[in-house]
Amino acid sequence: MADPLLITVAPTGAETAKEDCPQLPTTLDELVATAKECEAAGAAMIHVHIRDADHRPTLDLGRLTDTVSALHESTGLVVQLSTGGSVHDPLDLRLKVLDAAPDSCSLTMGTTNFGDDVFSNPWPFITELYQLSQERQVVPEFELFDLGHVAALRRLLDRYGLPYGGKVHVDFVMGVPGGMPGTAAALVAGVAALPDAVTSWSATGIGRTTLSVMLASLAQGGHLRVGMEDVLTISKGVPVESNRQLVERAVEAGRLAQRTPMSGTEARALLGLPAAA
Repeated sequence: MADPLLITVAPTGAETAKEDCPQLPTTLDELVATAKECEAAGAAMIHVHIRDADHRPTLDLGRLTDTVSALHESTGLVVQLSTGGSVHDPLDLRLKVLDAAPDSCSLTMGTTNFGDDVFSNPWPFITELYQLSQERQVVPEFELFDLGHVAALRRLLDRYGLPYGGKVHVDFVMGVPGGMPGTAAALVAGVAALPDAVTSWSATGIGRTTLSVMLASLAQGGHLRVGMEDVLTISKGVPVESNRQLVERAVEAGRLAQRTPMSGTEARALLGLPAAA
């Protein structure tokens, strides 16, 4: 029997402008349509950034709440909200993301250079967000941009215990200028350093590292995150037409590795979430 594969789709992100990439899903209707297509193609979880009426990144709580509700009504995907927002969002607004009651949230384990910007995640913010996720019964996905973030994860779990649900799922975000490179060697090092408490992990390759990270993750038994947040070309010089394309490519790579895409129900069990209502 093929091993199950969790495919997470990150369809929008906060960095790409709609005017530069018209096919980027930035409205609620576009996001729901994308989610339904990607679920049908093999995705089981969606990592969500939202935009305002002018297609700019926002953490507006009303829009976040409406987005979570619409995705739950339209799909069986695990809905994960980004608490990173854009690199310019203040920490207090990032904490309030949990008020929208997602299934899961991203939780980045340290500050990192992010191109020409700085993605700020100071230790007091990390611990406050983590404890809030435990209280609100939201499952965190620990985002690891560098090996130091793996050590920070160990420190966090030692001090504050396991997440809600008792499972520890992490995602290596690789190839960001300023973070760990998107190479097989870097991923091997990161996986080897993971705390014993980690029960599952995935990997994301940014830009031109997408394929190398995907193949390295599959080779080590990891899961995958793909989407237009992370890459805008399907091959060199060829723009992505939709997030569905990227999910379909991940499914095909998984098939070659004898991995079968998980359903949303299977993903909930993997992450320690209760069955959907």
